[in-house]
Amino acid sequence: LPTLRKLFPYSEISWVVNTSFRSLLEGHRDLDHVIAYDRGGAGISHRSIGATARLCSRLPDEKFDLPIDLQGLLRSGLMTAATRSDVRLGLDDAREGAGWFYTDRVNAPRKSVHAVDRVLRIARALGDPDPEPAFHLPLGESHLHWAREALGNLPRPLLVVNMGARWLTKRWPPEHFAEVARRASIRAGASIIAVGAPEDRPLAQAFGERLGSIPFLDLSGKTTLLQLAAIAKLSDLFLSNDTGPLHLAAAADAAVVGVYTCTDPRLTGPYGKRATVVKSCVWCAPSFRKTCDRLECLAELSPDRVWPVVSTRLQDRRESAA
Repeated sequence: LPTLRKLFPYSEISWVVNTSFRSLLEGHRDLDHVIAYDRGGAGISHRSIGATARLCSRLPDEKFDLPIDLQGLLRSGLMTAATRSDVRLGLDDAREGAGWFYTDRVNAPRKSVHAVDRVLRIARALGDPDPEPAFHLPLGESHLHWAREALGNLPRPLLVVNMGARWLTKRWPPEHFAEVARRASIRAGASIIAVGAPEDRPLAQAFGERLGSIPFLDLSGKTTLLQLAAIAKLSDLFLSNDTGPLHLAAAADAAVVGVYTCTDPRLTGPYGKRATVVKSCVWCAPSFRKTCDRLECLAELSPDRVWPVVSTRLQDRRESAA
């Protein structure tokens, strides 16, 4: 968005987004309009088809000059075509036939270029020879105030852990997170905070059972997306699987450590100078499989491998705060 605004300072820029993520865009300084729709969850359903059809029927009235499809799936391709614009731009590695709806394609190989750098190739194609990635979240003082109140007077350093992930193969076990958190508490005096969606509460419960007598603050299912970003921003370290909250924390300029089992941090690692990853080294990594009968990566990527990284990052935070 900042790059598009620099390229088109007087244009009106709109973004089509799923309703559940609307709050991450509303109030963005480089965005004029948010077009939200309820896609009805992942996959194809009568609800999702109806929502997409209703949205597509609206788009011609907006008279867009340049629709850009950054997602590259059938649904977003249909939306691009529905604008009826003479120029429709997308990436050349689009899937599910989305590329058929573009008039122009930008080369951005999905298997060799980081996701952020892929979309920045659009900016380069539009005239910015050296686009700089910049992340802006519409975090207000109300979100930061809520986070300060939620964290209370917990002693620093603050270690936030996010254990959820949609793919089972991305889900580093809660007992592994608990072992790292236990060491952080005993050896570094860290306060432990668990975050996640409402469906992650069983993971937080298992995490707490493994922590034993070590207290932790469970905020699973108790935050909005921007409140979660505020918690991450105020933390000393955010430890997470490869999932949305990890990248939200990185965008909020938090220090993060990503745990990568079946995916490739070269392509979808947390972006920025304050981001670190620890990845599995099993024979099949990165497999990108959503299900697996073996799950060797979860055992191979042990707490003993993750703890030194977490320990170093916590020490760095203590030294920088001193």
